[in-house]
Amino acid sequence: VQLQASGGGLVQAGGSLRLSCAASGSTFLIDGIGWYRQPPGKQRELVAGISSGGTTNYADSVKGRFTISRDNVKNPVYLQMNSLKPEDTAVYYCHATSKLGSEYEYWGQGTQVTVSS
Repeated sequence: VQLQASGGGLVQAGGSLRLSCAASGSTFLIDGIGWYRQPPGKQRELVAGISSGGTTNYADSVKGRFTISRDNVKNPVYLQMNSLKPEDTAVYYCHATSKLGSEYEYWGQGTQVTVSS
């Protein structure tokens, strides 16, 4: 499974960006899919996820501002980010869990999101 993230960039506070994650390869192995981010000097954290059944979950810090969605089953997955804040600045990573079990997971390359104040 390969995950390709895109859509990052530089935006002013209050602005919006939409990230996309496209999966290829053995996509039938994908269970849930979502986004993590790693701010400068901090640990990677979960931002939002969507299960194979369509259930979504969000970090408290982005609830009401970010929306995760997908056009069809698992491919692609979008993260609509509104009302962006400088603290949202981070490298955002697409991530997927595998139907093979928790010991398997897939990561895309990061995409930089920078929010200026």
